[in-house]
Amino acid sequence: MTPPVNELVDADRGYINPLVFTDQGVYEQELEQVFGRSWLFLAHGSQVPKRGDFIQTYMGEDPVLVVRQKDGSVKAFLNQCRHRGMRICRSDQGTSRTFTCSYHGWAYDLEGNLVNVPQEERAYRNEIDKSKWGALKVPRIAEYKGFYFGTWSADVPEFEDYLGDMAYYFDAVFGRWDNGVELVEGTSKWVIDCNWKFASEQFASDMYHAEVSHASALIALHEDPAFWAGTSHQTLMPGRQFGGNGHGSGSFWADSIGFSESMYNSPALSEWVTANADEALRNVSEQQLLKVAGHNTIFPNFSWLAGPATMRVWHPRGPGQIEVWAWTYVPKDAPDEVKAAYRRMTQRTFSPAGSFETDDGENWTEIQQVLRGWKARNNTFNAQMGLGHDERDVHGLPGRTSDALSESAARGFYQRWSDLMAGLSWSDIAELDAARQAKEALHQEVQEA
Repeated sequence: MTPPVNELVDADRGYINPLVFTDQGVYEQELEQVFGRSWLFLAHGSQVPKRGDFIQTYMGEDPVLVVRQKDGSVKAFLNQCRHRGMRICRSDQGTSRTFTCSYHGWAYDLEGNLVNVPQEERAYRNEIDKSKWGALKVPRIAEYKGFYFGTWSADVPEFEDYLGDMAYYFDAVFGRWDNGVELVEGTSKWVIDCNWKFASEQFASDMYHAEVSHASALIALHEDPAFWAGTSHQTLMPGRQFGGNGHGSGSFWADSIGFSESMYNSPALSEWVTANADEALRNVSEQQLLKVAGHNTIFPNFSWLAGPATMRVWHPRGPGQIEVWAWTYVPKDAPDEVKAAYRRMTQRTFSPAGSFETDDGENWTEIQQVLRGWKARNNTFNAQMGLGHDERDVHGLPGRTSDALSESAARGFYQRWSDLMAGLSWSDIAELDAARQAKEALHQEVQEA
């Protein structure tokens, strides 16, 4: 029997019940309480540049169409015909004036309004009110630096409030170029047999695994392969981890590690990044360029890595499977040669066959397999790294941070998950966050005294 959801996570003590990764009832509740009440990544503007352009994506397990409108805005609606529930559109992307269900032919316009019903006079005696039978609209969509997020919830805070201090870490990567970024055409999609939280939480919080899990890749890509061989170098690298509102970001600082040239493996890319440093410094601070990169997650399931220039969504497919959708992002104004170099770098490192990506998938799949056991599921996982050692607004970084080798952001991730799963309103969550922050501030004052 599954314990009450509020007993599955104890973020204050760093305890996680493995049932959060395996239980079907927990998963069904997640779809409603977490994915139904959070801001979810929908699309980047470069994916739908012209009127009538659309892509199909998911909000949790709900298929949605994201469409560029005639007025230039972006709207989204549930990709489900209101007649018998068939997908209205079965294409992944394209350009269209209308969308017609292939089952009975009901047709919808770019906003999801029902505009045509076959045999309307004979079959419905002209009595159907088409204005009431449009597709279900995603009621709130927010655009931030060319990225579109949507939510079904009327309760969730405005997107920038939802981001909070995470905006600083987002801007450090996606806000550094005058004309922003674009996605290289094409989406890499693959399935991993693991729970979605393993992936999201790792990209929010876990630099601890890198030296062990990615040892062979680090040796291969470092300018001096002997650097990683036979000893621990993470202890030599300064860095910080941010956690707030369930989001997370972490990085070792850029001036302390030297495998970027080998990761680029492209003189043209390296030279272009160096030559355009002044442009980046006009848009973000030197601190952001040097100390904010690494791994990142916007709660619940949108992640990116700054070095390999990859971003992805971890679409849930039941408690034991995810469908990964990943893209390479590039500076919009970069030459084609540089964009191609970014793409090759992502393919070598974080792609379905990438030298790092395969390590992560192996770990998550193995954990999920172990959790098939009864005793393994009725255990407790330790998330106590760095517990009690968070600081706020230090090293010039906004928000609550800790050492790079910490699980602070992981605890914050599961705390936000637990709050939503308990059915707390967003106003209640805001009050709890304020109380937690006051407690953290008092603890920091005592530590500094």
